[in-house]
Amino acid sequence: MVPNGWKLSTIEEIASVSSGGTPSRKVPEYWNGNIPWVTTAEVHFETITDTAEKISVNGLENSSAKLFPIDTILMAMYGQGKTRGQVAKLGIEATTNQACAAIVLEKNHDVEYYFQFLMSRYESIREMANSGGQQNLSAGIVKSIQVPVPPLPEQKKIAQILSTWDQAITTTEQLLANSQQQKKALMQQLLTGKKRLHDQNGQPFTGEWHKKELGKLLDYTQPTKFLVKSSEYSDDHQTPVLTAGKTFILGYTNENFGIFDARNEPVIIFDDFTTASKFVDFPFKAKSSAMKILTAKEGVLIKYVFEAMQMMNYPVGGHQRHWISIFSNLVIPFPSIEEQQKIAAVLTAVDNEINTLKQKLDHLKQEKKALMQQLLTGKRRVKPEAEMAEQ
Repeated sequence: MVPNGWKLSTIEEIASVSSGGTPSRKVPEYWNGNIPWVTTAEVHFETITDTAEKISVNGLENSSAKLFPIDTILMAMYGQGKTRGQVAKLGIEATTNQACAAIVLEKNHDVEYYFQFLMSRYESIREMANSGGQQNLSAGIVKSIQVPVPPLPEQKKIAQILSTWDQAITTTEQLLANSQQQKKALMQQLLTGKKRLHDQNGQPFTGEWHKKELGKLLDYTQPTKFLVKSSEYSDDHQTPVLTAGKTFILGYTNENFGIFDARNEPVIIFDDFTTASKFVDFPFKAKSSAMKILTAKEGVLIKYVFEAMQMMNYPVGGHQRHWISIFSNLVIPFPSIEEQQKIAAVLTAVDNEINTLKQKLDHLKQEKKALMQQLLTGKRRVKPEAEMAEQ
C-alpha cells in the first residue's frame, strides 16, 4: 500500500538499467587513460568523484564498457563481504565494470530521492540475491525492485531533508577522523618521550625512562571462569560479552555468575592469536578461551601500558598463541608512575572526545534511519516548497 497521490512502480518502469565491462588487461593502451572506471569496491553509499583506475578511449571503444552520465545510480550486483547491494551516485561521467548495475532515471524523477530509497532497502535487496540459492544480483533482479513514486516536488523535499542529515553525519565523521588522527600524533609524541608533560609543580618531567618487558609490568589470568555459557544475547540483558577483536561487545547476557568486575581495577583483554587488545573498566564476561585478561603489577598504570601496546607494530604470523612465548617479552618505554598518570590522563581526555563523537554519530545514523522509515514509505508526509509558499 502506498499513500494517496503516490504510486508503486519498479526500477525498470522509471529507469534504464545496464551494466559495464572491462577492457582487456592484455592490451596496455586500453588502460591509464582519462576515463574513470568504477569497480564494486568503490560503490559504498556515497557520491563517486574519482576512481582508482582509468581507461582510455580505445579501451572504451573496444570493450563492453559504457560511459554513464553524472547522477547515474550504481548498484553492486556482486562482490566480497557486504559489497553486494550497496549503491553509489556518480558525481562524474564514468564507466563501470560488469559487476555494477547502472540505473539512469527518466526525466521527472529525483535522483537523490531514489538514491536514498535504495540505500534504505540495502538489506532486503541483498535478500533478493539470496533467493533460490543465488548469491549475486542480476540486471533482471535490479529492474524488478519495487519503488514508491511520490509526486516530483515531494520526492525533492524528502531528498532535501535526508540530505541534510547526511551532511550532519559526514561532518561528524570528519570530526571523528580528525580526533583519531590527533590522538595518533599525540601518542607518537607522549609515548616515546619526545614531548614531556608537566608535573604537579608545573615543571617538565625530567626523570629517565627505561625499557620494560610487558611480562614484568602485567600479570595474566586465563578467562576460563569468566566464559559465557549461552550465546543467546539480548540488549535487554546487562552484562556485556567481550572479544578483544574489532567487534569488542558481542552482545549482552543475563548470566549472573563468572563475571569479571573491572570497575575498580581496569584490565586489558588480549587475543592470544591476533594480539588485538582492548582496555576494559566495567564488569564483563568473555567469549573465547584464547583471551588473556591482563592486570597491572604494583607501580604500573595499566592505561599507560595499554596505550603503549597500541604503538607496537608486531607482524602476526601463523596460528599460535603469542602472550607467553612472544608478547610478554616485548618492551615499551616506561617513565615514572607520576608521568604515566599524566600521559594517561591526557590520552583519556582525547578518548572521551572520540567516544562523544562516536555516540553522536551513532545517534545521527539511528535518527536518519528512523526518518527514512517514515518519509520513504509515506507514513510521514512533507509539504513541497511550492505548497508551503502558497500558504
